Amino acid sequence: MKRTLLLLTSLLWAYSTKAQDSTAAEPGKFTFSGYLDTYYFGNFNNPKSQSNLGLNKTGPGTARAFDQKAGQFGIGLVQAKAMYAGRKVDAVVDLTFGPFSDLGNYGNYVGPLGSGSTSLAIKQAYIVLKATDKLSFTAGQFGTHIGYEVIDAPVNYNYSLSNLFNNGPFYHIGLKAQYAFSERASLMVGLVNNVDNLTDNNKKKGLISQLFISPAANWSVYLNAIVSNEASEAVDGVPVNSANYQLFDLTTTYQITPKFYMGLNAAAGSQKGDYQGTGGPSTTKNWGGAAVYSNYAFTDKFGLGARYEYFDNKSGVRGLTDAAGNGASVSSITVTGNIIAGDGHLLLKPELRIDTYSANKFEKNSGTLTPSQTTLGMAAIFKF
Repeated sequence: MKRTLLLLTSLLWAYSTKAQDSTAAEPGKFTFSGYLDTYYFGNFNNPKSQSNLGLNKTGPGTARAFDQKAGQFGIGLVQAKAMYAGRKVDAVVDLTFGPFSDLGNYGNYVGPLGSGSTSLAIKQAYIVLKATDKLSFTAGQFGTHIGYEVIDAPVNYNYSLSNLFNNGPFYHIGLKAQYAFSERASLMVGLVNNVDNLTDNNKKKGLISQLFISPAANWSVYLNAIVSNEASEAVDGVPVNSANYQLFDLTTTYQITPKFYMGLNAAAGSQKGDYQGTGGPSTTKNWGGAAVYSNYAFTDKFGLGARYEYFDNKSGVRGLTDAAGNGASVSSITVTGNIIAGDGHLLLKPELRIDTYSANKFEKNSGTLTPSQTTLGMAAIFKF
């Protein structure tokens, strides 16, 4: 009898231990990834400045976000991204180095070799707490939810970035919560510091939100918004109470067939008051635009995509202006090839882009000005 009880006790203990081991927390998964890119774009205007930026009253304009060099080889960005994914907690550290780092993360970078050097930037650094299977919380610095395109060159089909992207925002620092109602619907809301800056310039916080719905298979719709008071605490000793900034954005994608893909990005924004200490505008001024995307995969290794965009900044409230510094509108057509090489790690992107402004914007080698420019070149991107 004692032997029987001892045997039963041993079996129960072994079963209990096994059950505890099976319910123990599984170790998380650590991944390391990144990319680097380089490019060359010739400019048919042959500008003396060797720049694709155009002019803006007293100096270089903002006609291009990243691919700013003309007629010369350039490097873009080197990314190193470490991610830990656990059952309850995720963590991401995303660092970048190179000329594009400071352009996409201004307000949150350092020049390790002094002024004019390439920069080391914290692109993203955040923690995700998965409270339930449907509810999660994210804290730290994360890329913006606004827009169709992202900073990461391997993710975008076109290499040169749109004017909608160029006018931001790029990143946020704060706290957000996301709830998944189902696989086809979710809602995100959050509180962040001011737009595109490491530290807040006042005590007020911005509100961000995103509603995701999938009306049908392979069709995704994102309704995005950010509303923020961007006033500095005081101008010339006089307190400033309000500088409203708001941007509403629609992004939708549809994989029509396994080879044919389309997307749309439309945005409308406004500013009022002393925006980040600029001293104006005192009245509400608006900007906005829309871009249509399409691409077709002819083979597993080659595809071709096109983007048409119209951006309206005639109020002059954003940085995109004509050569005289006045508000302007611009139409852009971009055609990009995608060639996959090097066992899938190398992306080659030949690209033609034509920008046409509502007034003179670009310099010619002759010294005259013209409203348009055409660039043609190639980008090489290595991802791992």
